Amino acid sequence: MPLACLDGVVTPAADARLPVTDEGLLRGDGVFEVIRLYEGRPFALAEHLTRMGGSAQNLRLPIELAAIDADVHALLAAQPGFEGALRVVVTRGGHRLALLELLKPAPDVLAVVPVTYAPTRILDGVKSLSYAANMLAGRVAQEQGADEALLTTPHGRVLEAPTKSFFYALDDGGAGGTLYTPPLDDHILDSITRRKLLELVDVHERVTPLDDLAGATEAFLASTTHEVLPVGRIGDRALPVAPGPLTSAAAAAFRAHVEAELAAQ
Repeated sequence: MPLACLDGVVTPAADARLPVTDEGLLRGDGVFEVIRLYEGRPFALAEHLTRMGGSAQNLRLPIELAAIDADVHALLAAQPGFEGALRVVVTRGGHRLALLELLKPAPDVLAVVPVTYAPTRILDGVKSLSYAANMLAGRVAQEQGADEALLTTPHGRVLEAPTKSFFYALDDGGAGGTLYTPPLDDHILDSITRRKLLELVDVHERVTPLDDLAGATEAFLASTTHEVLPVGRIGDRALPVAPGPLTSAAAAAFRAHVEAELAAQ
């Protein structure tokens, strides 16, 4: 059974308890990060904690990153070799939670459907506990027979998936097409996996009208937990190939980077 560490005390996850008066529960007021674990080794832990500190600062939420780091290492030492994910939460009530989670299964190839989404601008740069809108978007997509939502603005600009970044290729004359992703200026999450892919492969930020995806030759979603997931259908349109060559190259480059970083730990 996965373990948790609550305020420095390691316990079975099912036994961890937060007060019902904590505004992290009552109002979604808090911050979190999810870190992938490969045989108990966290990938990009320092970057996730740095982003968590920035989120907390934007929320005016007191946070002790050193204490969180100590909680994480105590938890990983108590359940070595865990394969899955590590969720780290800090609530407005002042509680720290580190929680081991099994990965949720995902299809080999995804079908996505556009879902209109109007993000709250005051939460730009904050990975907060207020994720109800993102989760609802995913359920709306599933009600339409898709695996995942592709969030779009009311004006038809593509953003991201509820918990993943979006990448796509257009055949604009380059060999095999050119890989693009929506820009951070469109108020999407500054994803750690997205950052890595921008460094590892030839990808360009581009404002993306939804209509442009009618010409997409391939696409994928990227996240901490599932790395690179090919997209086979956007709305009613099946993509020509899934996974495409740029998707496969991105997946291979990211996995190689993960393995190199873990080997250096």
